[in-house]
Amino acid sequence: MKHIILFIAVILLLSACGKDAGGKHEPYPVMKVEYPETKKGIVEDAYFGQQIADPYRWLEADTAADVEAWVKAENEVTFGYLEKIPFREAIRKRLEELWNYERFSAPFIEGDYTYFYKNDGLQNQAVLYRQKDGAEPEVFLDPNQFSPDGTTSLSGIEFTKDGSLAAYQISEGGSDWRKVIVIDAETKGVIEDTLKDVKFSGLSWKGKEGFYYSSYDKPKEGSQLSGMTQHHKLYYHRLGAPQSEDLLVFGGVQTPRRYIFGGVTEDERWLVISAAVSTTGNELYIKDLSKPNSSIVPVVANFENEHTLVHSEGDVLYIQTNLNAPNNRLVKVNASAPGPENWTDVIPERKEVLSVNTGGGYFFANYLKDALSAVEQVGLDGQLVRKIELPGQGSAGGFGGKWEEKTLYYSFTSYIDPGNIYSYDVDSGQSTLYKASGVQFDPAQYESKQVFYTSKDGTKIPMMITYKKGLELNGQNPAMLYGYGGFSISLTPVFSTSNIVWLENGGVFAVPNLRGGGEYGEAWHLAGTKLNKQNVFDDFIAAAEYLIAEGYTSSENLAIAGGSNGGLLVGAVMAQRPELMKVALPAVGVLDMLRYHQFTAGAGWAYDYGTADESEEMFQYLLGYSPYHNLKDGTCYPATMVTTADHDDRVVPAHSFKFAARLQEAQGCDNPALIRIDTKAGHGAGKPVSMIIQEQADKWAFTLYNLNAPVKYGFKE
Repeated sequence: MKHIILFIAVILLLSACGKDAGGKHEPYPVMKVEYPETKKGIVEDAYFGQQIADPYRWLEADTAADVEAWVKAENEVTFGYLEKIPFREAIRKRLEELWNYERFSAPFIEGDYTYFYKNDGLQNQAVLYRQKDGAEPEVFLDPNQFSPDGTTSLSGIEFTKDGSLAAYQISEGGSDWRKVIVIDAETKGVIEDTLKDVKFSGLSWKGKEGFYYSSYDKPKEGSQLSGMTQHHKLYYHRLGAPQSEDLLVFGGVQTPRRYIFGGVTEDERWLVISAAVSTTGNELYIKDLSKPNSSIVPVVANFENEHTLVHSEGDVLYIQTNLNAPNNRLVKVNASAPGPENWTDVIPERKEVLSVNTGGGYFFANYLKDALSAVEQVGLDGQLVRKIELPGQGSAGGFGGKWEEKTLYYSFTSYIDPGNIYSYDVDSGQSTLYKASGVQFDPAQYESKQVFYTSKDGTKIPMMITYKKGLELNGQNPAMLYGYGGFSISLTPVFSTSNIVWLENGGVFAVPNLRGGGEYGEAWHLAGTKLNKQNVFDDFIAAAEYLIAEGYTSSENLAIAGGSNGGLLVGAVMAQRPELMKVALPAVGVLDMLRYHQFTAGAGWAYDYGTADESEEMFQYLLGYSPYHNLKDGTCYPATMVTTADHDDRVVPAHSFKFAARLQEAQGCDNPALIRIDTKAGHGAGKPVSMIIQEQADKWAFTLYNLNAPVKYGFKE
């Protein structure tokens, strides 16, 4: 094993605040890294007559002994580097201090009990409590008891309508593969064998007799974590029967689909089935559960648009759709003739993007106006009841519950609002603070504002910029630019406990709403997909240039970050403009664009990305920006810490492995090119608090060190 060699131009005497007696910051010593030797194979693939080398293909074999040895060697180098950062432990302790406060979820009612999640502060997993008639809360499920290290998490629970039975899912080591456990809710006793190999699934009860769930067959090639999972299936599980006897309801040979979900409406009248072949667009079906042996009836039998059944009243179905409405609308139709030709508007489309929740006998229309929430309460007839006054400009979530409940709950947050929970009376429209956040943060000391900047092609892009009040626009501030830009996902303001470390150390935190997201509806999404994907990277580059031009930061003080599709964003931008930033943090990224669709459910992402084998034009376009394929030998790339996890079976770690190996080979300067690989963790969901705190400490320590940014916490040499 080769070790890190520390080259120090001066004696390492760092003061407690990182500055000398005159207040001028002393640059941190450069740590030059020697990387493990990564073997190269001779592997080439032919695409439309062009041979493409893939020398690190062997790293795709995630469970192979030589890959495991490589992971161990890389982690030794990475953690050896991180351990030498003098303020790393001080940051970890500060994060632990910040995280140590009680956190609650909004309550929900099942049967005679009110349930809620609570974390005492540093518990690895939130605990599910319940209480009855004002009595003291009792623990219902404690996921911290599922595994000694907290890496097994509770990933969903569903109760029967009367609250007497519950089925819950657990994830082990962060995997998307789940187990399902059924219990008597009163006694908490397990009442049948555990269901296994469940993936991308909800749970939906049909009375008390059984429930619907979805899964794939185990991969025939590759490991369970990386093998392709093509055909999703909807099953019905009859309580007490073995899983091997579960009834296939939809999918399989007759109706092969990549994603299938089924749910029973609140009145238990309809089974609603959504089926899709990609992450955008779905078929919609219904089945009348009040009639024995009723057939499955198509509502929409194509994948061209998106449709969600949000409520039913007898034979009347209420559907949110973007058919002929890129920003969404709510329609209604009689189930006897449910096709789109019979739909009538309840809430027509507007210029703002619509998302509908239901509860308390009303619809709640949550609109995005420049990525900020505006909520309206609407009757079944589509008439406005009231516009809901929110606590400020930010993100409101919730306003959902059972149809008969009169008190609903919602959360409100922003980049400087810690995320309080409010109760809402549907009759009076009165909001009342239910649970205030206990995090140690004073919003009055900070500012978060929205700006609009111009991208390469003239498109106006909104961006939120957050920083400590009194910031001097001198170009010397450390800045973190975070982005996503894909899959119609909207980045709305949300408070982050981790970000406090950045902000209180003088950092600027900026989040642009890139094309490819859903902030302005389907047209905005499509403007960042397939042959338009470069728009996303251009938008991100323009955001960085805006921050520099306006004096917020400079290239030497700028870090960029993103995860999953955002990891692709970071990888592509650092390959295209390596001089633009000093630090890059691609997390769990899609980094090999020629082969991403060969793993797990990756083929379902083709609506956004296209695939290298669909046409020569698409192949050339993907090859033109694929991060793994566009690193050039001898180029000075920014200080980079790639992050991934060994149980990530959504974006398999091979993406990060291959990219990091190629980056280490290509790096033309002393900037580190590290990869940090979590074990017993996945794409992110369910990660224990202790693991999150350490990961965040490493991220901030690496970033602040490589930006040469002063750190306010006391630390020893």
